[in-house]
Amino acid sequence: MATLQPVRGTHDLLPEDMRAQRHVADTAAAVSLLYGFEEMTPPVFEFTEVFKRTLGDTSDIVTKEMYTFEDRGGDSITLRPEFTAGIARAFMSNGLQQSVPVKFFARGPVFRYERPQKGRLRQFHQVDVEILGVPGPQADIEVIAVGAHLLKTLGVADDVTLEINTLGDTESRQNYRDTLVSYLNGHKDKLSEDSLNRLEKNPLRIFDSKDEGDRTVMAEAPLLSEHLNDHSRQFFDEVLQGLSDIGVETNINPRLVRGLDYYSHTAFEFVTDKLGAQGAVLAGGRYDGLMEQMGGRPMPGIGWAAGVERLAMMVGDAAGQVRPIAVVPVGGDAGRAAMKIAQSLREAGYHADLGYSGNMGKRMKRADKLNAIATVILGEDELARDAATVRDMQSGEQTEVPLKDLEAHLAKYR
Repeated sequence: MATLQPVRGTHDLLPEDMRAQRHVADTAAAVSLLYGFEEMTPPVFEFTEVFKRTLGDTSDIVTKEMYTFEDRGGDSITLRPEFTAGIARAFMSNGLQQSVPVKFFARGPVFRYERPQKGRLRQFHQVDVEILGVPGPQADIEVIAVGAHLLKTLGVADDVTLEINTLGDTESRQNYRDTLVSYLNGHKDKLSEDSLNRLEKNPLRIFDSKDEGDRTVMAEAPLLSEHLNDHSRQFFDEVLQGLSDIGVETNINPRLVRGLDYYSHTAFEFVTDKLGAQGAVLAGGRYDGLMEQMGGRPMPGIGWAAGVERLAMMVGDAAGQVRPIAVVPVGGDAGRAAMKIAQSLREAGYHADLGYSGNMGKRMKRADKLNAIATVILGEDELARDAATVRDMQSGEQTEVPLKDLEAHLAKYR
């Protein structure tokens, strides 16, 4: 029954997975809000041109990975492979140029046709932050600080390293590009077909190649850091100093690049060795040329995205399952009272479980299976006294509590 299996590269988020992913995404939203990032979300699909313009015709995402289709109106539509392009389009569509700086947080599913492997799916989830309208290094420092704060709050900061580099301004990058192309032209016979295609349009992207021949060539390639002008050096120095001032440790990686022309200055990744080959868990950079490339007026921007699945794998079961209060009626007449009490507890904000059937033994087994923190036992004798017996499931201690005091008594289990 192949049709009853999920599509390759997708998976069902059952409660345990959902709990971990919700913990990651909700924590990201809460941490971002501390820095003034407000939540928004662009549509799950956009006109294909939005992504083609921003990701570049030679990028793997555009050439191999986008889920693109023609809708019934004849328009070419693409499921979002990342958030930045949609957020930039929303910024322009909604006339937010007059409101800068704007700080956005977004979360949700993204779609790429990739070879599925550990930590990499075809439908996966990201959290994303962006600052639009700030040209100075303060924005770079703040965006990276949010990422570091998130990883610390999730308890995985000790398992990641912040790698950072500068791509310089347009002038620096053009000078470097000419030098890099000259070097690569002398090693064409060792480059892969993909890298030969990138050589003219997108030579910096060859640094990202996984091909062993390409990697050997790039290990000896000239570095962008050797071609920075004074402005670019000063910008990067200010970013590094600012991060140091707030206690964020950095590791300069001169081979960390972003191949697309609209990227500039800061590029960074928080990487880990805890997930096998998939090293980056949170990555981003400055993209001052993006809006102009999309047809808008120049507008500086910087942001990052993080894979929720990868972070959830690192966090594990730290989210923890909510431990309910089990309401256990004993005897036929206690059922109606139990339903009323369970409802009043839920409306007071307690997670209350009321089994549908079974004697006291079966219901107590259910309470154990649910890892209940306490049980409220309602026997006919207790109900005659307008009371219930509360059992602490940790200690086994039992206390008879008047029904009118029940909510207050259970407060310690909230």
